[in-house]
Amino acid sequence: MSHRDYYDILGVSRTASADEIKRAYRKLAKQHHPDHNPGNPEAEAKFKEAQGAYSVLSDTQKRAEYDQFGRAGVGDWQQRQGGQRVYSWGGGSQINSEDLEDLFSAFGGGGRQQASVFDQFFGGQGQRRAPRRRAGPARGDNVDHAVRLTFDQSLHGTKIELQLTDKGNGSQPQTLTVTVPPGVEEGQRIRLRGKGQPGSNGGPAGDLFLVCSIAPHAYLRRVGRDLFLDLPISLTEAALGTTIEVPTLDGRVSLKIPPGTPGGSKLRLRGKGIPASRKQPVGDLYAVIKIVAPTKLTEKQQELLEQLADELDANPRQDLAWAQHE
Repeated sequence: MSHRDYYDILGVSRTASADEIKRAYRKLAKQHHPDHNPGNPEAEAKFKEAQGAYSVLSDTQKRAEYDQFGRAGVGDWQQRQGGQRVYSWGGGSQINSEDLEDLFSAFGGGGRQQASVFDQFFGGQGQRRAPRRRAGPARGDNVDHAVRLTFDQSLHGTKIELQLTDKGNGSQPQTLTVTVPPGVEEGQRIRLRGKGQPGSNGGPAGDLFLVCSIAPHAYLRRVGRDLFLDLPISLTEAALGTTIEVPTLDGRVSLKIPPGTPGGSKLRLRGKGIPASRKQPVGDLYAVIKIVAPTKLTEKQQELLEQLADELDANPRQDLAWAQHE
């Protein structure tokens, strides 16, 4: 497993804002998601690496601990079957609580000073050795669970059933019905409090995070709250203008193509993008014009086009800087 700096993994600076970190993660998650790179172990490794970095840097407290102590500061306490507590971090590194006490005794001072250093580094979760004393409550680990949604489910929301089997304590499988809100994006995490790994010694359970991946639509592309549709038109439609029925999430609507519309133009249909949510406004739909030239012409069509070219006598490159230095 990689030991790279989490900021380097996401490609952001150590002073990056929460929004910058979120955007960087979503970009990497979309680029390296296993569904987009089937059979590519390198892409899968980078996807997991980005998930691990984001899980720390997106949490204010964990990020502060990581900035101060590195990966060792954002590990987790776990309890083995024999009751022994171990601290895990980084690429599978572990150390038990008794060895940690020996390690921190090297700081000197003993007593309160030693405990202060220990608590500062591990957030007060370590327990000093004491005869017949039981370890204190410890919160359970958080769990990530990948969820695959259709494009329509991501737009309108849905309910899904999850079968949770790995609770770490021999418990029976649990079925959860989860409501996915409308408008979720690729890589978005949905938090279910208390549905992660159980705590130990009466501690609270961790949280379950649903990590959303979204199947591509047949002809629509999503960018933020907006949708994009490639719209092929003919030479004559581009030159003379026309009206075309185009698909939207709410059904077909009429779109007017102005005369002289160039290729690459984006014609906006207001309010036809991602539906509004409680926190975000409705998006727009953009029809991206693709001019399709005829590939097979009859002699008559060839003659007519040549006559038209002579009549127009147009040079679309005449105003370009490189064309003026011939």
